[in-house]
Amino acid sequence: MGRQAKRPTMIGEGPKKYVATKARLGPWGLGVWLLLAVQTTSAQESLTLQEVSLRTIQNSPELQTFQWRLHAVDGLRQTADLSPGFELGMEAENVFGSGEFSGTDRAEYTLSLSSIIELGGKRHSRVTVANSRYALVEIEREARALDLLGRVTQRFIAVLALQEKLQVSEEATRLAEVSLQAVKHRVERGAAPDAERLRAEAMLTQARLARSAIKAELASQRMALATLWGSQTADFDILEGDLYAFESAEAFEVLYQRVADSPTLQIFATEERLRDAELELARSQSSSNVQWSLGIRRLEQFSDTALTAGVSIPLFAAKRNRGEVMAAMAERESAGYRKQISSLALRARLFEAWQTHQQAVTATEQMGEKVLPALEEALVQTREAYERGSYRYIDLVSAQRELLDARRAMIDAASTALSNQALIEQLTAEPLAGRITDSPGGAENESAISKRGESNPSNQGTSHVSN
Repeated sequence: MGRQAKRPTMIGEGPKKYVATKARLGPWGLGVWLLLAVQTTSAQESLTLQEVSLRTIQNSPELQTFQWRLHAVDGLRQTADLSPGFELGMEAENVFGSGEFSGTDRAEYTLSLSSIIELGGKRHSRVTVANSRYALVEIEREARALDLLGRVTQRFIAVLALQEKLQVSEEATRLAEVSLQAVKHRVERGAAPDAERLRAEAMLTQARLARSAIKAELASQRMALATLWGSQTADFDILEGDLYAFESAEAFEVLYQRVADSPTLQIFATEERLRDAELELARSQSSSNVQWSLGIRRLEQFSDTALTAGVSIPLFAAKRNRGEVMAAMAERESAGYRKQISSLALRARLFEAWQTHQQAVTATEQMGEKVLPALEEALVQTREAYERGSYRYIDLVSAQRELLDARRAMIDAASTALSNQALIEQLTAEPLAGRITDSPGGAENESAISKRGESNPSNQGTSHVSN
């Protein structure tokens, strides 16, 4: 079930109309689900998480390489399925020698056809290895897509957070301007020294510089996001999304059970099957192949012809192949240990993400429900007291800084919560909100989520900031 943190209200922020929508990440049904608040009257070029994800899946150079890898492995698979080829041979004996063999009167010509009979199931083993390699590339493609969509989501969240921070920097600049006017009035009345005016002007300049720095960082993050789908420019102005909407995470052990089915671990399971196939192929080489030949021979001395036939079998093939079998067995055992190591690392990573998500969601909710309202009221009272002359300028500046720092901290906590939510979904290969399919049940699930977003009055505000 989703959780909606109270979104901080910017001073002077007017009401906006929003509709809730659900973004699905990836055509494989893998990825992050964010409750998006879409402004219906936006005149700027904007993108949602769903649109960004589709762009990445369709255009990412990272994923385009896999189709060629699959073509290459498919070609090797066709080669592995071929039977041993035939050889046509021509041989001449007793020609251009000395004495009686100086000419071609006693020549012997042989035309032969030869091939190999494979024993031990070598052809079947080769095909099994090729099929396993094809399956490994396919699961690697899914894992790469999942990883790529995870990076897309992380950068999407980073841009959302910067858009929110830009709003805070805009507010900080406006507060600095208001404070400067208040200080000027007091200086004109002789109620404050001119040094306070100079400090207020310096604060305003610093606020503007901080705003410029946020804009520059935002532009860089937009460009970093656009590169994931192969674009050389960020052809959008804003990203639409609610930074303060979270999904509740299930118990850790429940989440960990899903990791076994994720492409990350399925890679190792597929690799184990590949190593098994390679081991069987190595063992099949212990069976000697039978090489045969059949031909016709012309004896010029007698003007006669005769058939020729031959069979050859290599000796001690099993003994000579022991090293290959030993190497294949070692690779098989090594693959099993690599899977165990990866499983333990994934468990630790999932637990860290789960714990951080829980803590960050709680911190965001507490900041929105308790900290920000208290600091907003404190700023109002401090400003009134300063204008009456009861408080010093430093008290006003401190109250403003505490409020702005708290808002930035709430943005950081919210982005941390969403980033770890995305990581949990990437590791488990399932959204926390539940998988939506094309079945009627899935449609009802999506409809219910949308209705919940539309009826929730706390779903207000979308990060809409432009340079």
